[in-house]
Amino acid sequence: MSYPDPEPGLVISYSYLWSDEAAAGHVEGRKHRPCAIVLAVAPDPRVHEGRRVAVLPITHAPPSDAGGAVELPRAVRKHLGLDDAPSWVIVDELNEFVWPGFDLRHVPGKPGQYAYGFLPPRFFDGLRARLRERRTQRQLNAVTRD
Repeated sequence: MSYPDPEPGLVISYSYLWSDEAAAGHVEGRKHRPCAIVLAVAPDPRVHEGRRVAVLPITHAPPSDAGGAVELPRAVRKHLGLDDAPSWVIVDELNEFVWPGFDLRHVPGKPGQYAYGFLPPRFFDGLRARLRERRTQRQLNAVTRD
């Protein structure tokens, strides 16, 4: 099965490595989770690598800092095929890697499928605005995975 094109707004299944886990020396994520692609940079032919991609994690855990997350509306969760439990997209940390990397995972119950679908454009635009705000405030932790 081939990988989807890494387009901003696409929600993928990914083994996300939290920044505190990386700081503790871990190199592998503990759990596969939905993650939203927020950036996909064209490959640099001088270094022969694929597109650089940045993803934000989606979690059921309520954020400790409300400014560091955006709640996924029920309709969006349903559209993506996620469960009905409240979920948040975390905007104060991200993973970046060369696509497709080693940490893409199949969507649970859907062998060969790596993506849940796309976030609605209006929601995605708001998400990127919050991400830019956190970056401007220097409240964004990035974990590079390769």
